[in-house]
Formats: sequence, structure tokens, C-alpha cells
Amino acid sequence: MSLALDDRDRACLDGAHGPAMRLAMRLVLKAAGILGARELIPVSFAHIDACFYSGEAHVDFAQYLLDHGAKLSIPAWTNNGVVSLTDPDIRPEASDPQMVKGARKLMQLYEKLGCRPVWTCAPYQLPGGPQFGDQIVAGESNAVSFYNAVIGARTNKYGDYLDVACALIGKAPYAGLHRDEGRRGRLLIRTEAVPDGWKAENIFYHLLGHHVGKLAGQAIPVISGLPPQETADSLKALAAAAASAGGVEMWHAVGVTPEAATQDDAFQGHAPEHIFEVTPESLAQARRDLTSAKDGPLDMVALGTPHFSLTEFERLAPLVAGRKASPGLAFYVSTSRHIRDEAAKRGWIAELEAFGATVIADTCTYYSPAVRRCRGRIMTNAAKWAYYAPGMLGVEVCFGSLAECVESAVRGEVWRDPQLWANGL
Repeated sequence: MSLALDDRDRACLDGAHGPAMRLAMRLVLKAAGILGARELIPVSFAHIDACFYSGEAHVDFAQYLLDHGAKLSIPAWTNNGVVSLTDPDIRPEASDPQMVKGARKLMQLYEKLGCRPVWTCAPYQLPGGPQFGDQIVAGESNAVSFYNAVIGARTNKYGDYLDVACALIGKAPYAGLHRDEGRRGRLLIRTEAVPDGWKAENIFYHLLGHHVGKLAGQAIPVISGLPPQETADSLKALAAAAASAGGVEMWHAVGVTPEAATQDDAFQGHAPEHIFEVTPESLAQARRDLTSAKDGPLDMVALGTPHFSLTEFERLAPLVAGRKASPGLAFYVSTSRHIRDEAAKRGWIAELEAFGATVIADTCTYYSPAVRRCRGRIMTNAAKWAYYAPGMLGVEVCFGSLAECVESAVRGEVWRDPQLWANGL
């Protein structure tokens, strides 16, 4: 299948702009062939995942681009890294010298390449990002899910190197979620049987996302029965959990997300292929799935997967005010540099540090090598953290609400809110 290429495309392919740009063009064309795209489409933004170190090949690739004069064609922001450039002691070099040094070098290379060094898995929390209808490139799973569903920007999930190649060329294969027909809902997931009081709890969206991911796999689900959202935090939780548990890159919430004003809009006039009912027992099972440990003495609390937002800091601050975490317990909150700076201006970071928390930027706590004092039984309010950490770190996880995490940190052992988990939840 031949693609129509413009003069710049052909010049890149012919090597007129150097071997690195030629490589990038070949990668994009190869992807287009695999996806069955008949043309390339201009993109206006990229969120780069290839800056996350997974081996020396990542460093070699970025170095090759720099050595051969590669130039980004569009604004590109960075995903978080394995290490924190602002808090290097969080993941000490001695814990895994090759990984930590390699990760630090890789992050520096992408900054030299011209990427904006935001180092966050939640770039949609920063000002100046993509808007509804923008054609973009993203690789981080929760960002792909959130951009497509909540913002209404358009991206497939671009793996490492292909995300960079598209940012260099400024184009992507016009296929999949870039196209109207590729965004049609397939499954209907009804939440009407869940009590309204539960839908007001942020933890509901973590549990719902996990359940939706298991039901949908990579199909596009349409969720009905959700209330209007005051903040994006609940939709972030849903996006991240669904992407982790099932690889969901796009979803609709009827009356909530921008391409689903009605159920008919979300299905583009088609009937759903399957219909599922979410029940309280569905959520109880999701909670069990995300809890690998029995309740007991606690070693650590981990918040901020995806990165904590400013409104989440606003909710957390009064929960810790005037209190102290149990001696010896580690309490981490992961966020971006931008959000941490904004939270500091409001005095929230100082309150958290007085409580005994450590607020880190640039990285996250659920992957190896482990951050300092990450061991034993750990509590989190993030479904994504609970899903990945047992396999990544070999720790035991207790999943709970934000308030439960704080109260458990004060007590030094897992505490459950009897009102929250009434009726078998």
C-alpha cells in the first residue's frame, strides 16, 4: 500500500536531512504499513515515553539522534523518568548503578534534543497542552487514555522510538484512534446499579477503572450512569486503572466526556456489541484484586500514580494538618515539578513535610529499583500502583481511600473506614 508523501517526507526518506531523520521517517512509514494507513497526518504535540530508561539501547538511540542533528518538528514533553533529577537520593545510585546512571543520562539527552523537561506521567495537568480535536502522539498509557477520552485529543498508543520518530517528522499514521470511525464505542458498561453515594467517592473511579479494564481489554467501552465531574481527578483515576488492567486507550462516559453527549453519539449510531452491569459486588471484587496483603502493620504509603494533581493536594492537606505519620513509616507523594511548585506556594508541601511525608517529582515509586524505604506492606489509593507494584517490587499492597491511607499512616497499621465499606464493599 503506497502512501502519499510530500516533498519534506521524501527528503527525509532520501537522507537529505541526515541519517537520523531518515531513520525516523522509515520508522513512521513502517508503522503506517502495519496499521494499514493510507496517509500520514500532521500532529501538533508529543508526550515522549522513550525517555524512560529500560536499557542501554534507549541511551544509544537518543545519542544517535543528537549525534546526527535530529530536530523535533513539534513541541514534545517528557514522561517521568526512572530517577528524579530534583531528588536524586530518592533512588540512590548504589541501588542499581547501571539503571540509575543510565536513566539520568537518558533524561539529559532528551532535554538536549529539545524536549520540554516536565517529567510527568500526567501532562494533561499542565497548562498549554493539547485541546479537543488535536492530533497528537502519546505513549504513556494513562495519558493516552485521558487525552483521548477526557480531553478529546486524538492519539494511538505509541511505543518507544516510534513516539520520538513521529515528533521528529511531525506526522503520524492516519489510523486507529486518529480517525472518527476508530473512536466508536463497542461495549456498554452500565453503572446505574451503584449507589449514588459511592459515585461521590474518588475511590469508586479507581475500582470502576480496574473493572472496566478487565471487561474491555483493548475494546472501547462506553460507561453510562456517571455523574458530572467537578474535577478531573476521578476521570484520571478511571483512565489510569482501565489502561493498566486492560490496555484501554479510549473510552466514553455518557454525558461526561466530550464525544459522548449521548449514548448514541458514543456508539456513532451503532448498537453495543455487549452490555455489562456494574454492581457493588463488581467493585468489591476489584478491591480484592487490588489488595495482595491482609491488613496489618504498615511500612509505607504511596500516593500519586498517576502524578498527584493540585486539587488532590488540596484534599490531602487538611487530612494531615496538625498530625504526624507513625515513626519509621515512609509516606511518599509523587507529582510533577510544576504541581509541586504550585502546591508549595499554597503551603501544602510544608504541611505534608511536617506530617512526615516526602513529596517527589520527576519519577514514581512503583517501579524498580525501589525508592528508599520501600518494603513490606504498603498502602495506596491508586489502582495503577496497586496493580503493578507487587510484581515490580515484590511488596504487599493494601488498597484504600485517600483518607484511609492518611489515617493508617498515623496509626502505623491499616485502618478501614467502616462507613465507606458498608454493604459488602
